[in-house]
Amino acid sequence: MFFVAKIFFTLSVFTTVFCEAYTPIVMWHGLADTCCLYPSQGKIASFIRKTLPGVYVLQLKIGITQLDDFVNSIVMHPDKQIEIACNIIQKDPLLANGYNAIGWSQGSQLMRGLAQRCPEPKMKTLITMSGQHQGVYGFPLCDPITKPFCDWLRQFINQFAYLRIVQKTFVPTTYWHNPLNKEAYLSGSTYLADINNEKYINQTYIKNLQLLENFVMVKYENDTGVIPKESSWFGFYKEGQSIQVESLYESELYITDRLGLKQMNEAGKLHLLSNDWQHTQFYEDWFKEYIIDKFLTN
Repeated sequence: MFFVAKIFFTLSVFTTVFCEAYTPIVMWHGLADTCCLYPSQGKIASFIRKTLPGVYVLQLKIGITQLDDFVNSIVMHPDKQIEIACNIIQKDPLLANGYNAIGWSQGSQLMRGLAQRCPEPKMKTLITMSGQHQGVYGFPLCDPITKPFCDWLRQFINQFAYLRIVQKTFVPTTYWHNPLNKEAYLSGSTYLADINNEKYINQTYIKNLQLLENFVMVKYENDTGVIPKESSWFGFYKEGQSIQVESLYESELYITDRLGLKQMNEAGKLHLLSNDWQHTQFYEDWFKEYIIDKFLTN
């Protein structure tokens, strides 16, 4: 009996050490997706677990069922989603010593909001895949440069995107960024303008973002879902027009260090990566070489 108990104790210790060899990972999916559907998030999580044996991966689910999660990604305001996600993470004992985070598409700016609003337990590395950190100004798969109708469509969306009822009930409008009318954007945006410190400077947001050890942003060069695609790196249209795009480093946000990104860059915490993917693509070899091997093996 003693011998059997000793074996179980040894296996328990071995399993605990084995699982703690890698920092736990929290993933947040994008718009109109779910936490665990195999062709998308489930497949990616499975690949991560296979590549990092024993790693704990939490796939955030906002709601009880996957259907709830799908619907909430479209209609539940980011503020509420982040509140729920923070509660899930804080109650998970396997995340108590910190975790690495991966946001996909819309999940990128939600995960960043989580980092800025929910500093405990510690988010160590934040990885955003095809995120919209400066929002979007365009409809997916509708190029406003080559298709005049697409430009008309986004001007039409400007007419109702910042209505209070729309902001409360349709998540993408909370990061709709109208470069033609800054005042309309600042007064109407109920999420993006806040987490980007554009309405006023929230020092807590800056402080909490600085707690990250790494902030990795991945831009998809063939992305037709994020307009402009440079938003994945905090780039966006220059104010007053919707053709020319300025980079993060040219932006007021960076120059004035309104969010602390300049400080993070100078500290070597900011990493801007790119690949040739389209918005919904995922290739295991690239992800392993540039994300897992460099940022998730600690």
